[in-house]
Amino acid sequence: MSTLDGRPYLLLVRTGQRELREYLLRPIAERFRVHALTVQEPTWELPYLTGHSRLRESLDREDLLAEVRRINDVEPLDGIMCWQETHMPQVAYVADVLGLPGAGLDAARRCRDKRLTREALSMSGVPQPRWARVGSVEEALEWADRIGYPVVVKPSDLAASFGVVRVDGPDEMRAHYAATSSIPAPSMPGYRVTVLVEEYADGEEISVDSAVHAGTVHPLCLAHKTTGFDPYFIETGHLVDGGDPLRDDPALRTLLQQAHDAIDFGFGVTHTEIRLTADGPRIIEINGRMGGDMIPYVGLRATGVDVGVNAARVACGLEPEFAPARRLAAAVRLFNATEHNGLIASIEFEDDGLPEAVDEMVVLAQPGFRRPAPIRDPLNSRIAYATAVAPTQAECVDALDAAAKALRVVTRA
Repeated sequence: MSTLDGRPYLLLVRTGQRELREYLLRPIAERFRVHALTVQEPTWELPYLTGHSRLRESLDREDLLAEVRRINDVEPLDGIMCWQETHMPQVAYVADVLGLPGAGLDAARRCRDKRLTREALSMSGVPQPRWARVGSVEEALEWADRIGYPVVVKPSDLAASFGVVRVDGPDEMRAHYAATSSIPAPSMPGYRVTVLVEEYADGEEISVDSAVHAGTVHPLCLAHKTTGFDPYFIETGHLVDGGDPLRDDPALRTLLQQAHDAIDFGFGVTHTEIRLTADGPRIIEINGRMGGDMIPYVGLRATGVDVGVNAARVACGLEPEFAPARRLAAAVRLFNATEHNGLIASIEFEDDGLPEAVDEMVVLAQPGFRRPAPIRDPLNSRIAYATAVAPTQAECVDALDAAAKALRVVTRA
């Protein structure tokens, strides 16, 4: 462990958008010396960094390893972390080569590719939806008949709900399979979609952000998810209740540990999505990074448990800090563009007379920008978000309803 000024030395790969990441980086920088690897010259990040280096957009793992070796040769690193899903295997590879705490390359790949996740869970008998990998619409139709409609069709290794859709019958399968199987990935030349057909797990969906230390899973933040734009699964909000009994539910904790054992995850923070079905909880996904959509923020506001700091701790091999400091309710609501490629002429929140429970209202889009429709690009269609903190869930919902009415967006063709 580094001894310079008493703080561990941490490498952060990519920093992200200020409105979505500064709340994570600020407290990490208070307890760790952070060297950031960025594609663009850092701006807002500079007050929180002890150093920074530039990387190419492609983030080839050997290029990343060479740069991290250079930094590590000057002063040995205590850990490396990343909160961007597409880079998790490269970061895990570097951690393995340098002997730093990490998920393990095989585990990172299993998290990145849902087919590999499904295979690992199947081998260990972990409860999950029935599933099949398919290579044509004919195979998709055959497996959907075996599983029984409705089913879910999804790409195996994309993120942010790209191409994930519920299919209720053969005619819909033909249309949706064609769309999902042809999704482009401009950042991955030569990419071809691998399609999964899965049983539709009916029931409420939750997510659990956990710190994993030497294979032991410590739940940090349990969020209840809302989605929209049916039959797609576009995330529109998350709610965390500090008094949620599910957080300490023995069956759920056992399932989380079994799932992580199945993929052989070592050190890091994970975001596990679970459906609470009538037959018990079922694993939908295990992602090798913390939740997006401001989930760690509302978790922090509800419980006092900081997912970002814990991600840094386990990245450096330190035990996580997961005891709640308070029991409030907190929630986030995500606002999306309503038309495809509409030009945003103006966007703002009118904040007069809003409930006290309204916490933050943040605009993510700027006038002059064009945003895609959610079903075309779930992530980049986001134009704003609002958060609320209150003693009860109902007060949070009411506050976010008021914030939604206060959002004013003018678009042009």
